[in-house]
Amino acid sequence: MILYPAIDLKDGLCVRLVRGDMGNATVFNRDPADQARKFAGAGAQWIHVVDLDGAFAGKPKNARAVEAILKAAQAKIQLGGGIRDRATIKAWLDQGVARVVLGTASVKNPDLVKSACREFPGRVALGIDARQGKVAVEGWAESSSISALDLARKFEGAGAAAIIYTDIERDGALEGVNLEATAELARAVKTPVIASGGIASLDDIAALKSRGIPGAILGRCLYDGRVDLKSALALAAA
Repeated sequence: MILYPAIDLKDGLCVRLVRGDMGNATVFNRDPADQARKFAGAGAQWIHVVDLDGAFAGKPKNARAVEAILKAAQAKIQLGGGIRDRATIKAWLDQGVARVVLGTASVKNPDLVKSACREFPGRVALGIDARQGKVAVEGWAESSSISALDLARKFEGAGAAAIIYTDIERDGALEGVNLEATAELARAVKTPVIASGGIASLDDIAALKSRGIPGAILGRCLYDGRVDLKSALALAAA
């Protein structure tokens, strides 16, 4: 099981939100590159980075911070937020991002996502963010009518490296991962599913692992000190 400690970027700072509310941001590190070094130093092989401002704007807004992370961290970087066209996908991959995450584009421009999966095999993930089962887009500001399950099935066979499934109501709330919805999605598709949102303890990680979920994103639980990253990585690797 692969764990992805998360760095969410807002105004160039490392923050955490609660349920995606941009007005409820807590700054945990004013130097995202320093945070990336700490995660890599603890043994993380991957770091999940989100350009929150970019997700709302529809284009990268924290490029300098992402570039600093790329230079600082001896880890693979998975990046989402504001990536809506081929040029941006290619630019980030060329700069050293290991994998881009396409969320809004999967709803609004599915042909782009499918062509990117073909052109950049193994380097494109789908970001499926759901509120009460329905996919949200544009930095979670808009809700769609499609279910997370139906969207995932639309891309079955497209060649995505992974699906990152986030339960928005759990994200940043430390109320525990939505194990059943995550497991249901993983059973329904062949694409590997990475769990995101609500992980609050090592028990959540153990529960996901017991269901065969191959990856999980850890956010606020690390920043609040509820989960020690080294211990979590050891559990995931066992």
